Amino acid sequence: QVRLEESGGDSVTAGGSLRLSCLATGHTSSNRCMAWYRQVPGKEREGVAAIFFRESRTWYADPVKGRFTISLDKEKNTAYLQMNRLKSEDTAIYYCAAGDYVAEPGRQSEYNYWGQGTQVTVSS
Repeated sequence: QVRLEESGGDSVTAGGSLRLSCLATGHTSSNRCMAWYRQVPGKEREGVAAIFFRESRTWYADPVKGRFTISLDKEKNTAYLQMNRLKSEDTAIYYCAAGDYVAEPGRQSEYNYWGQGTQVTVSS
């Protein structure tokens, strides 16, 4: 079993930055992928970014490319999402997800474990 705990959500003004953290505890795997998803009330959850443990390969959704950076501290089993140049449309609950042998990082069904979420609010 894997437990994910997000932190770092906050309220910022447009153009600002935030860094989210996701601590993973429990079973570890070198075949793991950790990802960030986000959801706005009334809309479907969407993938934001993902990173693979084995080769540190990353994936980003088009709306965040060039603004967000996902990284991984393998020793701490923690994934980070650095969010720069934030926009009001980035406002959402951000969820951390983890899965093993992920083939499509942007597909929700690939992930077995989810955190509780952390709120990010960007005001214009």
